[in-house]
Amino acid sequence: MTKETSKKSAAWGSFAFNTTRGHMKSNTKALLAAAGMAAFAFSPANAYEAGYPGWATKPGVLIGASAGVPPPGIYMFDQVFTYQSNLVGPGTNTLGLGSHNGVAAAVDVQGFLFVPGWTFLGATYDALIVQPFIMASISNPIASLINPFLPANVAGMHNTALIPVELSWKLGTSGFAVKTGLTVYTPDGTIQGPFGLGNVGNPWWTFQPELIVSYLAGGYNLTAALYEEFNTRNSVDGYTTGDIFHADFTATKTFGKWTVGPVAYYVGQVTDDSCSNPCRAFLGPLGNAQRFNIWAAGGLVEYNFGPASLSVWATQEFSANARNAAVPIAADASLITRGATVFATLSYRLWAPEEPAKPAMFHK
Repeated sequence: MTKETSKKSAAWGSFAFNTTRGHMKSNTKALLAAAGMAAFAFSPANAYEAGYPGWATKPGVLIGASAGVPPPGIYMFDQVFTYQSNLVGPGTNTLGLGSHNGVAAAVDVQGFLFVPGWTFLGATYDALIVQPFIMASISNPIASLINPFLPANVAGMHNTALIPVELSWKLGTSGFAVKTGLTVYTPDGTIQGPFGLGNVGNPWWTFQPELIVSYLAGGYNLTAALYEEFNTRNSVDGYTTGDIFHADFTATKTFGKWTVGPVAYYVGQVTDDSCSNPCRAFLGPLGNAQRFNIWAAGGLVEYNFGPASLSVWATQEFSANARNAAVPIAADASLITRGATVFATLSYRLWAPEEPAKPAMFHK
């Protein structure tokens, strides 16, 4: 064991491990999409293409993560979070919805992290598989506009997230580390409805590259995690959601078994949606937000029990806006959510390779 604090970001369950005194600790990044719940941009006759702004990964999932890697072994993490929000944006006026339209979700995630001890180009390799399950609800009056395309209450399995490769480099003895990786969401979730949008699964693939930069020394974890979602076409109605950019920020300090500090995140759509010909989505991109921006801030606290670690972070979204520049402001039906998240992770090691046997020592 070393005396260096090593934080591990596990792409959809961001592990943070502390090898100091041989203890493991983890903050995890939950993967997943706050699925058919996160935010909406409806026309009066049809739900927003994705049933939410289009992100596959819940904003903030890399909070508490870092560019570090734990010792070789197989690790598991269990995550739960709740997102409680209201719809904001020009659609609250143009659709006559008002300011009290609740959107809520409860999410459970199980994931596995594999660290075989391999290196490539000087980097340490790891891989993950993560499966989220989601319950989401939308309150009236917005719910009455969208049935039967997106029911007011949905529950099921979200798309599985596969992270076949993450590579982490330590930059000498400076305390800095860099990690890169790729997440792939497979369209195997609970997919229902005439447009494939009637539940929490998505009928398209999402590819998400990541870049994580960390300073890990003296018990500090100062990390910026940047990642962007690229979506394929909806196989049912021909619609393609634009690219979604995420940035998660962590600034924590470890004191013994406790870790605390401020956290924040940003998420925004950076390219326009598109729709193939013929397009089955009502109004196509004209009926949906083409740009949105959300900022949130909060705090994290974690306790290392030794064999397992429990991390909890909470954030409040203090700024959220949405816009479709292709339509007049008076007709813009763009909507987005603004709310609060409470996110908890329990992580632990399932298996570790045996240490080589030490030769017996004999004395006369």
